[in-house]
Amino acid sequence: MKVVILAGGLGTRLSEYTNSIPKPMVRILNKPILLHIMQHFASYGFKEFYIAAGYKQNVIKKYFRKKKFGLKIKIIDTGQKTMTGGRIRRLKNYLKHESFFLTYGDGVSNVDIRKLLRFHKKSKGLATLTAVRPPARFGAIKISGSKVKYFREKSKLDEGWINGGFFIFEPEIFKYLKNDKTFLEKEPLTKLGYQKKLNAFKHKGFWQCMDTIRDKEILEKSIKTGMKI
Repeated sequence: MKVVILAGGLGTRLSEYTNSIPKPMVRILNKPILLHIMQHFASYGFKEFYIAAGYKQNVIKKYFRKKKFGLKIKIIDTGQKTMTGGRIRRLKNYLKHESFFLTYGDGVSNVDIRKLLRFHKKSKGLATLTAVRPPARFGAIKISGSKVKYFREKSKLDEGWINGGFFIFEPEIFKYLKNDKTFLEKEPLTKLGYQKKLNAFKHKGFWQCMDTIRDKEILEKSIKTGMKI
C-alpha cells in the first residue's frame, strides 16, 4: 500500500524554523520529523511514499535527492495554498484504484500500522482514523464502539479522543473532495461520520504532534529516553 504524507502547509506556529524550511523538515534529534514518520511506516513494510508538498518544497526535494533511505519516494507539488483535502484530491491519479494510508507531516506515533490495517479491513468502512488521547487543548471525536458519531476538529469544548491522523482511505474518498479549498477535517470527515462510514482505531500509546517549540522538545526527550517509533 502507498503512504501519503501531507507536507505542504506553512507551519506558522513554528515560525522559528519554518521561515526557512517547511515544517516536516524540522529536525528531531538531527533527523527531519518527516523521515521519522516514513521510517515508522517502513518498519512495517510500507516503503512507497507520496509526499504532498507545497511550501518550500525544494527543501524536501533536495534532501531526498541526496539519499533515498531504501524508500520509494515521490514528491508532488500540490500547491502553495491548497487545503488538506485539496492536496489529497491532487493525488487522485496515483491513488484512485486502491486503499492508501495518509498522515500529517508533523505527527509522530508508535501506532501499530499492521493492527491499524487489519482493523480497517475488518470494519469495512470507507475511512479509518487513528484516535488518540492527547492534552485537552486539541479537538474531539465521539466514538460509539468503533464508529465515529461526530467529528469536530480542534474544538476547545471537548476532551477525550481526538483525530491523531494515521488514516486509511478507500478510493471512494475522492467523491468527498471537491476542490483545492476542501479541508479534509471539515465537510469530508464530518459527512463520513454522519454516514457511518468513518471508523476509529483507538491508539493508547505514544502520539505527539509538533505545533510549537515545546512540542519539539517533548518529542526529542521522548526519543532520547527510549520511546520507539
